[in-house]
Amino acid sequence: MSQSAKAWFLYAADAASAGQQAELVYGDLTLPDPGPRDVLVEPLYGSWEGNMGHCVQRKPIDVARFRGEERVVIGNAGVVRVLSVGDEVQGWKEGQCALILPDSALDPWGYPTKAFAYDMAGTTGFLSTRMVLPARDLVPLPEKTRHSYAQWAGFSARYTTAWSNWRLAFGTYRLMVPHERNPAPHVWGWGGGTTLAELDLARRHGCNTVMLSASDERLGLIRQSGVTALDRRRFGDLYYDELRAGTDGAYRRAYQQAEAAFVREVQEHTDKRMVQIFVDYIGTPFFRVTRRVLSREGVITTAGWKEGMATSFMRATECIERHQYIHTHMCTREEVLAAIEYGEREGWMPTIDARIHAFDEVPALSQKFLEGNVGFFPVFAVNPE
Repeated sequence: MSQSAKAWFLYAADAASAGQQAELVYGDLTLPDPGPRDVLVEPLYGSWEGNMGHCVQRKPIDVARFRGEERVVIGNAGVVRVLSVGDEVQGWKEGQCALILPDSALDPWGYPTKAFAYDMAGTTGFLSTRMVLPARDLVPLPEKTRHSYAQWAGFSARYTTAWSNWRLAFGTYRLMVPHERNPAPHVWGWGGGTTLAELDLARRHGCNTVMLSASDERLGLIRQSGVTALDRRRFGDLYYDELRAGTDGAYRRAYQQAEAAFVREVQEHTDKRMVQIFVDYIGTPFFRVTRRVLSREGVITTAGWKEGMATSFMRATECIERHQYIHTHMCTREEVLAAIEYGEREGWMPTIDARIHAFDEVPALSQKFLEGNVGFFPVFAVNPE
């Protein structure tokens, strides 16, 4: 028998609303009948992710139109609790809690090709009070975890992505420069929660870590994590607009001064060794200055972008400098399990925003996120414990 749920819907744009920010619309959702290998789950907490902001802004794509659906329920990060299991489901029982990694969206090597409740058609995300999923899509959380489920919601996408990205970035650097030659590389970063999670992981691997931000609240959270915080506002505007730099002399000079000030800071902080691994989740406008402060045998690593998807560089120069570029997208099931085990054991966990938003406050949370008025790990409650 079909069950119903409440959900926040995002509708495909029509001719009048194309290119405009979408609204989240509250309504009823009819769930599909669970099959013998399915589970009925309820989200406990969801985490508001950057891709959800992209969905609301309809940038770079209108997700509902891309999926060929009139309306979608987004939200691919959070914790669910199992309510019932199909007759053929093994290993799961009522009351267990889990993260979600859709098995059907994996390539032959186990890496996701599409994101659940984003560009993966037919999926219902955490902006719903109930979901029906194949049991194979669940990843178990520790049954007697010492961390809150709200923390695990903040962990679910950002920390697992950081785990996978760091493994590849650090491993690549160590193939070039072994531990005995440089036991404590300099690792810097800018971006959001995934950057902070990755720098915290780098710190735990013995690296010298620095994260930049232009927000007083976020600078405090960075310090709290044990990563060195650096106020980006000290250097001026590091946002580089290549077209404007070619036509506006005053802008070009101001940018060059800001860049030079930042380069001097990096030189002083690293004793002129520069940055060995730079975690850059911002993208195009900061790519120029990121490359300027990268050392020889350096790595620029990312699993996303905030502002700008396209970057360019001189291949010959990058070959001579032995610069490596790491690009990842989510992670494998094995990496999720390893990240969960490490996070539970070592306390590698997010400090979620002090205020957990109620389910009826989701549109307000969405707007606050787009305005930059949230911390690194904004969480909303769907069916709290």
